[in-house]
Amino acid sequence: MLTNEVVLRMTHIVKEFSGVRALDDVTLEVSCGEVHAICGENGAGKSTLMNVLSGVYGHGSYEGNVEFLGEECRFRSIRDSEAAGIVIIHQELALSPFLSVAENIFLGNERGNAGIVDWRQTRKQARVLLEKVGLYVDPNTKVSDLGVGQQQLVEIAKALSKDVKLLILDEPTAALNDDDSQHLLELMRQLRLEGVTMIMISHKLGEIAEIADSTSVIRDGRTVGYFDMHRPEGVTEDQIIALMVGRSLSNRFPDHETHIGTEILEIRDWVVHHPIDTTRKVVDGANIVLRRGEIVGLAGLMGAGRTELAMSVFGRKYGTEVSGEVYKDGELVDTSSVAAAIRAGLAYVPEDRKSAGLNLIQDIRINTTSAALDKVVNRHVIQSRKESKIVEGFRKQLRIKASSIDEPVSSLSGGNQQKVVLAKWIYTEPEILILDEPTRGIDVGAKYEIYQIVQQLADQGRAILMISSELPEILGICDRIYTMSQGRITGEKKGSEATQEVLMKLMTKERVRETR
Repeated sequence: MLTNEVVLRMTHIVKEFSGVRALDDVTLEVSCGEVHAICGENGAGKSTLMNVLSGVYGHGSYEGNVEFLGEECRFRSIRDSEAAGIVIIHQELALSPFLSVAENIFLGNERGNAGIVDWRQTRKQARVLLEKVGLYVDPNTKVSDLGVGQQQLVEIAKALSKDVKLLILDEPTAALNDDDSQHLLELMRQLRLEGVTMIMISHKLGEIAEIADSTSVIRDGRTVGYFDMHRPEGVTEDQIIALMVGRSLSNRFPDHETHIGTEILEIRDWVVHHPIDTTRKVVDGANIVLRRGEIVGLAGLMGAGRTELAMSVFGRKYGTEVSGEVYKDGELVDTSSVAAAIRAGLAYVPEDRKSAGLNLIQDIRINTTSAALDKVVNRHVIQSRKESKIVEGFRKQLRIKASSIDEPVSSLSGGNQQKVVLAKWIYTEPEILILDEPTRGIDVGAKYEIYQIVQQLADQGRAILMISSELPEILGICDRIYTMSQGRITGEKKGSEATQEVLMKLMTKERVRETR
């Protein structure tokens, strides 16, 4: 249902926070029935622009003009924008885990009369919406019992219940596996055929090339480019990247000369049982060796047991009936608690930086020193001057974009938040650093900087275990790669010898002996 009619026009949008311009004269046009992608580095202003459009930042808090379906919009709240047919699905899903799927779909939009909810009608309509998005679950199912991909579909069903005309999806596939991502993209194609206009914010340029009809690029709060994705000469990822970062990235991964030293860590016969179903082995007899100065990848499909392995090694933060041994420099070490793991020289950057890696209500300073507070404490008192000097050093060294170290981490972009998590664990002076999806939800420019930091840590003689769902990233940054499937190590390859096809074959193997 793609037409040339402009359904949304945002002109000369300016938005400031404490005197800092997050948006500076941004213009955006979206045609009826298209999927319009918005690209840009973390902190470029993409989400801020969508928050202006959806009424999160109400009329009067910004400069410029918004027109939707030919009428000027002066939304004061999300309720106003939804009444006009504009619905936004944020990257952080806004579902209540304790309510049922049906209750979530119609929350604030209940089905009933005279203040009384008609539960039969609620469940009936919920089932129709769920079938439409391809989610076949009981409407009475609690949201907490669903996977992330299924929750994303519930959010879309919720949007469709509001007679959506313009659907905004902010990083919709950031936390999804390949199968769930493809299902979501297929659903977007179907909605496009039904006449729903969509705006998609994404860092996944391959998905943008696959689904988008047009793409706008924002850099440093300004509109810097527009692409018709169907133009005869085509649009390359490199062209989009060049506009996003303001320079050409001829190589997505920094050049690096590896200097691998002696063996520093061995995980031997590691077994982890599921915390609820204790008869199920989530990690089954895993053996891994790390060497000084080496970046080792751990590749596997969702559910392979990668994160469970990392969390159980680092302080038994996951699982029950954990067994196996951890050797450092040939000697058995204790990692049965987080404190013990830190003392043994381990550090772990978790997959979910917001819920497990950072204290979002605190500032950069407190987050950076939180894992090794004793280093800035004298007689039970924090030495503020010493702490400030140390944290400021990390801010400059890691190029964390913030006005000061007293800025809340919640105000930082995803890439800068990830740098704060890295600073926090680097400050503990680890010899072994486990990185779990360190570039998830981060743009290509920030990824490059993270790769440089990882390589610098390896050059200092530290051993790096890097878990990633992106095979190009594993191949581009790792010296050696382990593959994992159904809780078992299924293969080991040198980075120079591995290909995506070889790794995928090993990642889908069942019950084979580990290679050493």
